[in-house]
Amino acid sequence: MSNDISLTAAQRSSLLSLQRTQSLSERTQTRLSTGKEVNSVVDDAVNFFRAKALSDRAADFTLRKDGIDQGISTLNSALGATEAIDSLLKQLKGVVEAAKSQSSEERQAANRQFDEISTQIFQLVEDASYQGLNLLNNTNAKLEIAFGVRTASEIEIEGKNLIATAGDQGLSLGALFTVAFFSTSGQNVQASALGLSGGLFTTLGDNNSAVSYASTMITRIDSAISRLRATSAELGSNVAILQTRLDFTDAYVNELQVGSDKLTLADLNEEGANLVALQTRQQLGIQSLAISGQQQQAILALLQ
Repeated sequence: MSNDISLTAAQRSSLLSLQRTQSLSERTQTRLSTGKEVNSVVDDAVNFFRAKALSDRAADFTLRKDGIDQGISTLNSALGATEAIDSLLKQLKGVVEAAKSQSSEERQAANRQFDEISTQIFQLVEDASYQGLNLLNNTNAKLEIAFGVRTASEIEIEGKNLIATAGDQGLSLGALFTVAFFSTSGQNVQASALGLSGGLFTTLGDNNSAVSYASTMITRIDSAISRLRATSAELGSNVAILQTRLDFTDAYVNELQVGSDKLTLADLNEEGANLVALQTRQQLGIQSLAISGQQQQAILALLQ
């Protein structure tokens, strides 16, 4: 074009050098501010996508880690409930054992105490839920936790029904005890079979003539405690499994992120040195451009 400004070859060379130096300086400043050598696909397409694949996999396993962590909390809630129930069952046993040598009036009071403790056991089982899932009152309850992203690696933990319904006779369904087991109404088969209808401890007799009834109840409570501890051991084992998987997932996610960083992180010491060198080069370029323009200034002096 007629209005183009004409520059000498030396000036254009110095200008081009300044433009390149400025571009490199901006790239170096970006690396220093982000800490990454590869910030976009333009920087290094191969390493960018390799690092992205590792970061994406780390993100996927981070979601799995959250699920495992919640699973541990669910099991710990159930495990804490079994420990509390174990304590209450021991109290029941103590009440029955003490009743062997108590008076009739004391046994009536113990009967009320026994009934209250057993009610608390039922309520505790019903309250032992975490995010709406109760593993202690329903055999249909299931805790499913996935470990893998592209595999079917998972664990399924089935719920227990510690408290059977009033229609269940005995402990054959896997319950620790039935509603009938703790009934004091005298309307159930188990209490009648024990000779406890009419008020449990009051039927022991003033002279302990029926003390065998208490012994039978103690045996049943011991059986319940044994079954409860087996359930606790199973829950504890599953907690250990999940904790192991959580520790592995933590380490695995960290290793994936480290691998991604190896492909993208910048050497800040090197980039800092590069910036200093580029700033020096930029100053030299400006000086070079000024020197190349001195010839035109000399001509201007002659015309003046």
